[in-house]
This record gives sequence, structure tokens and C-alpha cells, in this order.
Amino acid sequence: MTIRLYDTMRRAKVDFVPADPARVTMYVCGPTVYGRAHIGNARPAVVFDVLARLLRHTYGPDAVVYARNITDIDDKIIAAAAAEGVDPKVITDRFEAHYLADMGALGVQPPTLAPHATDYVAERVDAAGRVTGMIPMIADLVAKGAAYAAQGHVLFDVAAPGDYGRLSRRPLDEMIAGARVEVAPYKRNPADFVLWKPSTADQPGWESPWGRGRPGWHIECSAMIAAELGETIDIHGGGLDLIFPHHENELAQSACAHGGAPLARVWLHNGFLSMGGGDKMSKSLGNVVGVDDLLAAGWSGDVIRLALLSAHYRQPLVWSEALLEQSKARLNRWKRAVDDVTLEPLDDLRFAATLWDDLNTPHALSIVSELVSSSPAAAKGALRLLGFYLPAHFDVSLTEEVTVSDQANAIVCNPLVDAAIAARTAARARRDFAESDRIRDELAGQGIVLEDGPGGTTWRRG
Repeated sequence: MTIRLYDTMRRAKVDFVPADPARVTMYVCGPTVYGRAHIGNARPAVVFDVLARLLRHTYGPDAVVYARNITDIDDKIIAAAAAEGVDPKVITDRFEAHYLADMGALGVQPPTLAPHATDYVAERVDAAGRVTGMIPMIADLVAKGAAYAAQGHVLFDVAAPGDYGRLSRRPLDEMIAGARVEVAPYKRNPADFVLWKPSTADQPGWESPWGRGRPGWHIECSAMIAAELGETIDIHGGGLDLIFPHHENELAQSACAHGGAPLARVWLHNGFLSMGGGDKMSKSLGNVVGVDDLLAAGWSGDVIRLALLSAHYRQPLVWSEALLEQSKARLNRWKRAVDDVTLEPLDDLRFAATLWDDLNTPHALSIVSELVSSSPAAAKGALRLLGFYLPAHFDVSLTEEVTVSDQANAIVCNPLVDAAIAARTAARARRDFAESDRIRDELAGQGIVLEDGPGGTTWRRG
């Protein structure tokens, strides 16, 4: 069967056909690491984790390249660092580690790639001789007349692509008002957006043809996608709030940089998570519930995950303690039924077909309920595919015994170890070997031995 996904660009469910079934590419906008993640931030992480699992189940475990970026250069990061009197990297390292631990507690597997924005600002040349990076991409856009320099800034000219706004499909003045787009005298058009801006002496900055400065937010994803995945990817995902301006701007600048090539074949966006009053959860509204707060209050990661998957990913989700209680009771019933059965390969076509139909997790969970009584082994396999590692629960500590057989193909049963390995991999990628060694030594103190190889890092009990 064919996976069908709702493409935001076409406003319809479409057959998902990757350019290369042996290399399915997906990019999801990740966190800006200046504070703890709230449960609204966790929704896309969990949703796209399920999609990544489904893609691997369908195309093969090694066929999916899933990138989720880390934004580690941003004005909010700079402000947080200034408030503490520390280097911005202290802030970004701290909150990246928190994010990975929080998402790991929810059963979110590390992505294949976790590119950091600061590693892609300057020019990069890969083994094939391709030149990538934000500064080269901006220079190319200027040379093509799609961007212009003004008062130390470089701005993208939204008139350049000729079809700006086709992803959002809303009047431009309405989009600008809704997104609080900055109006500045050096802009040709109020909707023109910043690709590069000047940095003061006490702010992070890079040398560029336009002076010392730093990138705008939107250019980073286009540059990282081009560097790691190519000009056109199979799936681009994120929250509904990213359609405008972030994804609209990514789409426009990438098309201009790459001769009109589409940035993504399919655009996926998850719906908002709101509190009981109906307002979208956001830090600006002060109505956030932190993932760490929920875990500290005694809610296990698998219960939180089930609550997040209880509504279809494109629909709004109202968050409440009642939802958590219902999810806990539901999961406990399933645990009692499947804990003592042997896990078998998942071959229930009804379950798979439900997920292939635009990731319909509510229907999939109803099938799990049916399978629990008729085929507990199939129910256990379905729950594994959804990211529930029964009977090993997400709230186990690092000191509890975890048995891993067939190391090359094992499903790691402790997401806290996964999260620690992901944080160490990220540290090594940015050449922060002191942090990498610290994480390795901390795990070693818990009796966990890491082994680095060509296929990545595996672990075993010492």
C-alpha cells in the first residue's frame, strides 16, 4: 500500500512518492534552545517521530534520513546569555541537553541528523566540491537579484519569486499583521525579510561581504537542507504556526537559490495544542506547561506520549489533566494485557493501513484496543511501532537492567540512554569534545559502555 499524507501546499491528501525509496528525506524544524520545552513543543517532536518510524517500517530502517535542526543563534539566546553574564553557548548547550532528555523521556528517537545553525553560517565545501552555507547562499541570492543589502542588513525581496504566499494562501497584508513582521525604513517592501543583520561587538558574529553580523532565522533551514539533504526533499514538517512566515520564506529563498526547484515534495504541519480555555499554548501568553514539569509531577513519558497521539496530528488538541488520566487508564489496561506476551513482527494490515492514511493515530489506537483482546502479540508490535516500549517503561532509571539482544537491530528500551547518546553525538558534531567526554563518563558511571562505529554509536551494559 502507499502512504498518503496531507500536503499543505496542495490542500489535499496525496500519495507519498519519494524521489528515491532507498533514501527518503525528511526535515523538521527543531527547537530554538533558550528555554525548556513545553508540551506544545513536544507535539511535533512526537508526531514526526511516529512518521519517521512508519517510514522506516515501510521503506527499511536504513532508508530514511530524518533531520531535525537546532537553532543555536537567535536574539532570545543572546538576551538570555546577557542576562546570566555567560557565553551564548552555555545557554544553548544547557537547553539542548534538556530538550533531548525531555523528548527522550517521551520516547522520541534521535533524528538521523541534528544540524546546528552555527555550523552552517560560513562557507562549507563537501567531498563532492559543493559549496554550501548561509553566507554563500545569501551572496548567491544577492547576485541573482533576489536579495539586496541595505544599512548593514541583507533582505530577501519577496517580489523575486513571483508567487510569494502560495503556501499560506492568505492576503499578504493579513499575513504581515498576523506575524508581526518588522517594518523598517530600509525595506523595499514591508514583507521583505532579513537574511543577514549586523552584530555589535558584544554579540556573536561572523565576517561576511556585508560586514560582521549574523544570519536571520529563515535562511538557516534552507542552508542546512541544501547542505545535508539536497535542493528538494521529500517531506518538510513542523507546527501550523510555521507556515507563515518561516516556511513561506524558506520556500521562496530556496526556490530562488535553486533555479525554481521546489524545496519539498510534501509539506506537513501539525495542529495547535491549547489549554482548556482555548488559547494556543505559548510562552508569550504565559500558559505553558513544561514537559519537565509533567514528568516531575509523576506523569510517565508513555502516558504523555499517548495523550499527544490521541488526536489526529492535523487537528487541535486540548490539553488537560483529564486527558492525562484517561491516557494513563487506557495504557495501564494495555500493559496488563501485553506485558507477558512475546513480541512478534507486526503484520496487522489494518493497523498499518490506518497509519498509512495520513498518520491516523486515533484510529490506530482504537485498533490497538481491539488487538489487545484478540491478538496481544500484534497489539504489542503495534505499540512498539508507535513508540511504546512495553513492558520497559519510559520512567526506568539508567541503573535498571535493560536487556538488548542482536545489538545491530535492537530496539533500545531506555530512551534516556538514547537522549544522552544524541546529546553526545551533537557535541561531537560541533567539536565540543569536553562535553562529549563528560556524557560518556557519566554513562560509564551508570554501567553503560558506548561503542562508536561507522554506523553510529551503540551501547551495552558494562
